[in-house]
Amino acid sequence: MEADEPTTMICTLLAIDNTTGFSYRVCSVCERTLPDNPSSLCKFCSVNAFNPRFPRTKRLFRLLMSIASDTKVLNVICFDRAAKVLFGCSAEEFFDFAKFHPFAAVNASRILDGEMFKMTLSKPKNGNAQHLRAVQVVPLRSGFQPAIVSLRELYGVRSS
Repeated sequence: MEADEPTTMICTLLAIDNTTGFSYRVCSVCERTLPDNPSSLCKFCSVNAFNPRFPRTKRLFRLLMSIASDTKVLNVICFDRAAKVLFGCSAEEFFDFAKFHPFAAVNASRILDGEMFKMTLSKPKNGNAQHLRAVQVVPLRSGFQPAIVSLRELYGVRSS
């Protein structure tokens, strides 16, 4: 991918490479990244900016994936909006599910391995970033089920 314009390609998901850290914490107001320590809060937002009924932090997806097109294998990063297509739930919901089912991340990777997608990839805007971004993900199989649906079936959990 040489041009700065996003490129759309048909590809196969080979693996989700970061099965231990699928998500990260951000401030619920400004969405700046926060440390994984649950007691850490945003240093940039005013305490008055938070509504006591809503949490101060939230989780967003960040997946490192290996994909294959007909000509090459690429490592790409898939952030929250595109990852929700793969998982069928929010990162917060998946994080809570994985707390009760410790191998959920590994099983989600296995469930999604080999699936074919039409992906739109773009170069990162941050000059320090290493990987292309998957900005849009469209499943190609008509019977595609998001990972959370298959995981609920696997673990015998009813959806809420």
